[in-house]
Amino acid sequence: MKKIEAVIKPFKLDEVREALSELNLSGLTVTEVKGFGRQKGHTELYRGAEYAVDFLPKVKVEVVVSSEMLDTAVEAIVRAARTGKIGDGKIFVSSVEQVIRIRTGEVDEAAL
Repeated sequence: MKKIEAVIKPFKLDEVREALSELNLSGLTVTEVKGFGRQKGHTELYRGAEYAVDFLPKVKVEVVVSSEMLDTAVEAIVRAARTGKIGDGKIFVSSVEQVIRIRTGEVDEAAL
């Protein structure tokens, strides 16, 4: 099993969720986060004063998939989240050793 963490632009969340739903992936976690990469933030003007926005709003989507579904799920996220502009985000993939559904006690693939 693999855990996919995708940090994306907030307005792309619905498209990513729909792309994952089309793959019949059930369950994902979404967190509002802030950060920066190559963008390094930007400056904005507010009431005549310029100020720096160092951390940009992003959304982190986390989903655990079977190893067989990994490539398909990653491709779906990339397709749905890409705008072609700087700041589209990143995807991190890591191994998951065990999953346990608390309510039923199911483990691993059955718990997904």
